[in-house]
Amino acid sequence: MKAKVEKIKAHGINCFINRQLIYNWPEQLFADAGIMSIEHADFDGIERLALVTGGEITSTFDHPDQVKLGHCDLIEEVIIGEDTLIKFSGVAAGQACTIVLRGATEQLLDEAERSLHDALAVLSQTVREPRTTLGGGCAEMLMAKAVEDAAFKVEGKKQIAVASFAIALAQLPTILADNAGYDSSELVSKLRTAIHKGMSTYGLDLLTPGGGITDMRDLGVIESYKLKKAVVSSASEAAEVSFP
Repeated sequence: MKAKVEKIKAHGINCFINRQLIYNWPEQLFADAGIMSIEHADFDGIERLALVTGGEITSTFDHPDQVKLGHCDLIEEVIIGEDTLIKFSGVAAGQACTIVLRGATEQLLDEAERSLHDALAVLSQTVREPRTTLGGGCAEMLMAKAVEDAAFKVEGKKQIAVASFAIALAQLPTILADNAGYDSSELVSKLRTAIHKGMSTYGLDLLTPGGGITDMRDLGVIESYKLKKAVVSSASEAAEVSFP
């Protein structure tokens, strides 16, 4: 045991993190050498920690020159509520952070975790694909108008299928209005009129009492272009299967 501790000390470290138990004697040997020892590290957490500190996980200690050490500016113990956590600050990646969620019940925590996961997923996809579309049914109504105009250029029964797809696109603003508890028939008809008049940035305003239509740029209502494209592509594929 002491020989293994000596091999670990030879790496020139001041903190040793182990996924398993560290017995009292080796822990004391580390302390005497001025090395902080942390045991029972979370398996997923240790991999993320290695990533952000710039180090690598190793199981053998015979060749210190072949091991890449991680670095951070500060390691401290913090208490949040009844939980004691180890905080690593000033990591090599520079942009890593940990979000601690707390709640009165497991159900609230689960819901908060799901909501946070969804928000982070949207954020990460937006970083990869920064293009956005206007929300509030604006994009759907513009697409519906474009498909409707294209339907007049199609002859025969295919025109009915193309026109039906335009109607389906226009149903999305209707669903938005219905879910908000407003008169969807009135709001969607106003939006359709505005779009046909060239107000290409207008959508449903569901924030004001009674609802209305307004410029989505003023409200800051936007959606992910990548998500919108995926939704429309899936709908198109479904339509192609239905009408071979």
